[in-house]
Amino acid sequence: MNCPACTRPLTALHIEGVEVDACHGGCGGLWFDNFELKRFDEPHESSAWEQTMVTVDAEVVVDHAAKRTCPRCAVIMQRNFYSAQRRAQVDTCPQCGGNWLDCGELAQIRAEFLAKAVRVSTKERPVLNQHLRWFVSEE
Repeated sequence: MNCPACTRPLTALHIEGVEVDACHGGCGGLWFDNFELKRFDEPHESSAWEQTMVTVDAEVVVDHAAKRTCPRCAVIMQRNFYSAQRRAQVDTCPQCGGNWLDCGELAQIRAEFLAKAVRVSTKERPVLNQHLRWFVSEE
């Protein structure tokens, strides 16, 4: 498979039993097959990313506005926000469900989940409970 951002060959990385394809020595992007990204998107899920080094070639120029083609099935991918915070965008294949992340987007996604966890833990009462108070009798 080739990188959808810079067209270099992708290198298979094996992280905790999951094969992730990386643009090693190119733009540094990552390809996750369907449902694989869910295994690594939250900071508490895996510490293996800290030991994984994907080298990036500073000479490679990536057009972030360009539409990407799925490296697995050659379908044009759809760009969407990964979480409700609407900070990190990923390219998702509508056919196979795979996800392409540009360099640094996985760290951004993991940071969003960490920030959300901190905000929720500091609240006395989650917002959802305020809406449900009418259905629960308080004593």
